[in-house]
Amino acid sequence: MRIAQVAPLYESVPPKLYGGTERVVSYLTEALVEHGHDVTLFASGDSETSARLVPCCAQSLRLNNHKCTDQLAHHFVMLEEVLERADQFDIIHFHVDYMHFPLSKLSGLVHVTTLHGRLDSPDLVPLYRKYKNMPLISISLNQRKPLSWANWVGNVYHGLPEDLLPLGDGSGHYLAFLGRISPEKRVDRAIEIAKKLNMPLKIAAKVDRADHSYYEREIKHLLNTPNVEFVGEINDQQKGEFLGNAYAYLFPIDWPEPFGLTMIEAMACGTPTIAFGCGSVPEVIANGVSGFIVDTLDEAVNAVQQAASFDRAACRAEFMNRFSAPKMAQQYVKLYETSVTAKSADPDTEIDSLLTL
Repeated sequence: MRIAQVAPLYESVPPKLYGGTERVVSYLTEALVEHGHDVTLFASGDSETSARLVPCCAQSLRLNNHKCTDQLAHHFVMLEEVLERADQFDIIHFHVDYMHFPLSKLSGLVHVTTLHGRLDSPDLVPLYRKYKNMPLISISLNQRKPLSWANWVGNVYHGLPEDLLPLGDGSGHYLAFLGRISPEKRVDRAIEIAKKLNMPLKIAAKVDRADHSYYEREIKHLLNTPNVEFVGEINDQQKGEFLGNAYAYLFPIDWPEPFGLTMIEAMACGTPTIAFGCGSVPEVIANGVSGFIVDTLDEAVNAVQQAASFDRAACRAEFMNRFSAPKMAQQYVKLYETSVTAKSADPDTEIDSLLTL
């Protein structure tokens, strides 16, 4: 198939450091190319891919934020680039939320949209009702709940390249936290768990500009807690050692997590995830196999203690069976084929819907 992947421009594809959506777009793009599809990637110019790259800005916008004051402008340029080349593709796969909806509705593109973020904002309800025919793909079934009536055409869990992260042995005997420092990620819980267990905790995380005041007010002083080490942002090459050497991975979230890529990164390393049961967690973690699902700090402490007898090889096998990039790509291709067939059978569907407004 001739497939376009349209990525956000905030990070490169793949990201140099933190970045979940762009990382998944990279894994999907490379898996599709490996399976013989003709793939074009619309992304920042510092992206690296075996697909055909259409650079839509010179550098990823977050790392270039001292020069970029209007990130939306670059995304609109990208959408125009996509529209100008639309006849070159069998299907266009958007990863930029609802930004393209007016363009796609008016042009009649064959497209799907994977939604990567949380959907529980009341502001989204009138928008998705207005664009009720947009074909959407969720990354967990829990993610859909606030907009259960939307036009969901499929659910595809994220996947990682099978050889990206090796099986580790937990020999570092520390607890790990990986991701963002923000109110919903609850690194404060991770610090409290480590404190109760008197175990070392390594925190590999970034602080977004939007969360800086929260970090300064609520978290910065906690990093002086004995046995707590703040590592900062790490890249893919560092994750294997960071997660693989960890005794357990802490995922103490307090929000409706749409997926949680770090859970399957830990799973690939065979490292048990101790996760609070919010959002997608019960769909991703097989309790007792790839980790432990908990509801309280005391339960989390007990779960860490159980990790001593954890079967890391079985955890890795769970990743291979459910969350590999080839499996993710195969599921997306099925949805692409269904979308193309449906459009061929009724080519005027979106135009007709416009005429009835």
